[in-house]
Amino acid sequence: MGKTADLTAVQKAIIDTLKREGKTQKEISERIGCSQSAVSRHLSGKSVGRKKCGKKRCTTRRGDRTLRKIVEKDRFQTLGDLRKQWTESGVETSRATVHRRVLLNQKQRQKRLTWATEKQHWTVAQWSKVLFSDESKFCMSFGNQGARVWRKTGEKEMPKCLKSSVPTKELAGAMMEAEPKSPSLTWPGSVSKMFPAFTSLQRKKHS
Repeated sequence: MGKTADLTAVQKAIIDTLKREGKTQKEISERIGCSQSAVSRHLSGKSVGRKKCGKKRCTTRRGDRTLRKIVEKDRFQTLGDLRKQWTESGVETSRATVHRRVLLNQKQRQKRLTWATEKQHWTVAQWSKVLFSDESKFCMSFGNQGARVWRKTGEKEMPKCLKSSVPTKELAGAMMEAEPKSPSLTWPGSVSKMFPAFTSLQRKKHS
């Protein structure tokens, strides 16, 4: 079987696992679908990957910094808005590239590497107990509900990253419509000023 591409990290891990289980190079090559010579080179440590293999990076470090500045101006922008502003700054890119650049941070990359490292010596028997699916949806930073916000670790409570789900005016209007004869109460701006509101509600409860 001719060599068409470099061995992937997964293929190399499987080769090492099958070798420890006593499989021959021929059996291993047939199992993972590569040439026997590729298996031999990997096991002997002579396997050298091709230089500059893979897709060329489509953005620069400077372009990534520009995108971060755009995001920090308004954390609730859509991908379309981000792409438009990024393009206007001189970076030609796609919606998918914007999504990858913003979401996949260094911490997430490290978690992926840790996960792969922990399982690099798993046996075929262990992997056979794992259910793989290509129809599942995995959300890295937000789900289907609520406003979408771009933020980094530690920015959860930043005012720029928070958005009220019910505007104050709408909430007050709803309260007055429900009980038109009841006096309206202004929601306190701090915890220390909330006691008058609680006292009024407590009196109403026992009246």
